[in-house]
Amino acid sequence: VLDTMHAGHIDADARLKDLGIANKHLVAVARAMSIDAQIVIMDEPTAALSMKEIEELFLLIEFLKSDGKAILFISHKFDEIYRIADRYTVFRDGEMVGEGLIKDAGQSQIVRLMVGRAVDHIFPQRKAEIGAPVLSVSGLSHPTEFNDIGFELHKGEILGFYGLVGAGRSEVMQAISGITRTSAGTITLEGKTLAPKSAADSIDAGIVYVPEERGKQGVVIGLPIFQNVSLPSLKRTSKSGLLRLSEEFDLARSYTERLDLRASSLSQDVGTLSGGNQQKIVIAKWLATSPKVIILDEPTKGIDIGSKAAVHGFMAELVAQGLSVIMVSSELPEILGMSDRVVVMREGLVAAVYDNKGLDAETLVRTAAGIAA
Repeated sequence: VLDTMHAGHIDADARLKDLGIANKHLVAVARAMSIDAQIVIMDEPTAALSMKEIEELFLLIEFLKSDGKAILFISHKFDEIYRIADRYTVFRDGEMVGEGLIKDAGQSQIVRLMVGRAVDHIFPQRKAEIGAPVLSVSGLSHPTEFNDIGFELHKGEILGFYGLVGAGRSEVMQAISGITRTSAGTITLEGKTLAPKSAADSIDAGIVYVPEERGKQGVVIGLPIFQNVSLPSLKRTSKSGLLRLSEEFDLARSYTERLDLRASSLSQDVGTLSGGNQQKIVIAKWLATSPKVIILDEPTKGIDIGSKAAVHGFMAELVAQGLSVIMVSSELPEILGMSDRVVVMREGLVAAVYDNKGLDAETLVRTAAGIAA
């Protein structure tokens, strides 16, 4: 099968975990071919591929088409869609909003379908009193994920980060948070250079990260709510190496009440809570450390409208108290409704930085997709 796909360079006896991402894609397609699949669905297949690997994937797609296979290709990238697709379908907020032949549709038409949404959520009114720079990033680079990233975050500011899948937003935030190591660049927090070798270094300095994957990286399933909240703050809730249960409960109660947590008790296992309430616990956990900068990666992804409103309201409260917030979001209404400024990333680079006065969704999507106005 690999030979028929022009992928004979892959050793059939190799362990899959030892292959690169592009070759893993080829093996997945070969598996589909081995059962004579008539429909092949590719979900963001180029997100982690190099330009050469993407070109090889496109050749494979042409081969599959010539063999009579039907392909569903899910992508945010306009150049890819116009390169390989015959027809398009646009989804927005879980609804199909348009379809047609690629040859009959201009990029502007598809952009309008993508962003033509009503803001169905009222965002909290804020009087932004933005102060001096708190966090400065300059020339931040990673060997494979991003390059020459630079921006400033001010006191009392919500700085939005927008981009399409694979733009490198989360990877930048993980580097600032000490989770991954960078190859170049400087991070300065309140005038002091920070070179985090671990997440603990960033947390101690006052930078905390609320991850996108809250179920896997944010909460500890199996532990009760109060222990999840107190976990990064054990020095505050213990004495002589012994935990003080009452202080753990007091800490958890203080922050979960502010976030309007809905749970039967603070002893409830976080695994039994809804996604929105789990998100509130992750935010509460890190706020309890009294940070200077909080990074929220897709803070309202997969949670209900009521929980979204609670998170947005609390973000407004945080910046009013002088905390600085970085918000990574794929939701255009959220970016436009909550950000003071917006950094747009594309393919691991900063494409533009916009002030959010008069900014519109179409400008953001065009910049993120690399489409000229």
